[in-house]
Amino acid sequence: MAVSSQEIEAALRDALQPDSLAITDDSHLHAGHAGAREGRHFSVQVVSARFNDLSRLKRHRLVYDALRTLIPRGIHALAIEARAPGER
Repeated sequence: MAVSSQEIEAALRDALQPDSLAITDDSHLHAGHAGAREGRHFSVQVVSARFNDLSRLKRHRLVYDALRTLIPRGIHALAIEARAPGER
C-alpha cells in the first residue's frame, strides 16, 4: 500500500507538534525515472519548537524518526525543510 500525504502529516503532527506543516507529493515530477516505480517522492516544510537549538542534521533525524514506519512502505525520496519558530 502506498504512503499518503495524510499519513505523513499525521505522523509529523503527532511527533513534532508543528506550528506549521506543508507536505507536497512530488511523485509526478519523477515519472519515468527508475526509482519512481518503487516509491513516492515528497517534500516537507515543517516549523516546530522541537527544532529549537538543534542542528540541521538533528532536525532531519527527528523527521526521519517520526516517519520510520512509513519509509519502508513507499517513501522513495524526502526533501526536508525543518525550521524553528522565527527562523527564515
